[in-house]
Amino acid sequence: MLHHPVKGALSMVLAGVVFALINTLTQILGADTQIDSSSVALYQYLFALLFLAPSLFRAGSKVLKTRHLGWHVLRVGISVIGIQCWISALIYPIPIWQGIALIMTSPLFATLGAALFLKEKVGISRIAATLLGFIGAMIILKPWADDFNPIALLPLAAALCWAIYSLMVKKLSAYDSPTTIVVYLFILITPFNLLSVLQSSQFALPNTMQLGYLILLGFLTAIAQLAIAKAYNLADAAYLQPFDFLKLPLNVLAGWIVFQAEPPGRLWLGALLIITAILYITYQESGRKAKNESS
Repeated sequence: MLHHPVKGALSMVLAGVVFALINTLTQILGADTQIDSSSVALYQYLFALLFLAPSLFRAGSKVLKTRHLGWHVLRVGISVIGIQCWISALIYPIPIWQGIALIMTSPLFATLGAALFLKEKVGISRIAATLLGFIGAMIILKPWADDFNPIALLPLAAALCWAIYSLMVKKLSAYDSPTTIVVYLFILITPFNLLSVLQSSQFALPNTMQLGYLILLGFLTAIAQLAIAKAYNLADAAYLQPFDFLKLPLNVLAGWIVFQAEPPGRLWLGALLIITAILYITYQESGRKAKNESS
């Protein structure tokens, strides 16, 4: 793989900008219409699949060959649960700044999962860093407050689901190519979203305004996914991690401009603890990987 760190960083920043637009448009859609979160997820990822179809077709049928179809189905199903939790939180709505900060805990859940399920060695320092990150999440969430709303837990549920998804991708990457993993994600995600809509008994065709929003969301989702894939193709994950943190100020800015949602001071304290924990875990992980490759 050719390394182009600057281009990789720019691709990751582009993905962050696009995701901030997606989150903002989702909250606008929820505020201006009565559409439910299950329908948003269905149409958003259906249109994203249509926009990505040319790229998927170019990959050819050979990328569908796998001996682990069941695991692909399971990981996409878990990912869809995370998507539903996240979109439900945005539609409710919870403040964007709060949701994004809590979503950032996903690598912390992944660290715990790697120790419990993948049997990776996790030292005391990484455990301490993980606990520090969750303390930051609690500072943001403030569950002890009288006005605490359990809906605020949905981004944490999404973070947990996406952490499990990431661990499964890590496991499957030993057997299947990254292209195969991505192709199965987009092939399977629409049937899962359709099943979710049918179970909720809220299926409805969108009106003209909703359709416009959903097509735009699908297009932006495709762009964001392509940008992330491009970023990881151009640079190492450890190098890109700090640029991924830009999604927090980008979403805070979007929420402030569109909804006049000014975040409280505890956001920055909690986010600092979460980011510090993730950076330390990433540093330790990259060092362990380098040591294994050299030995």
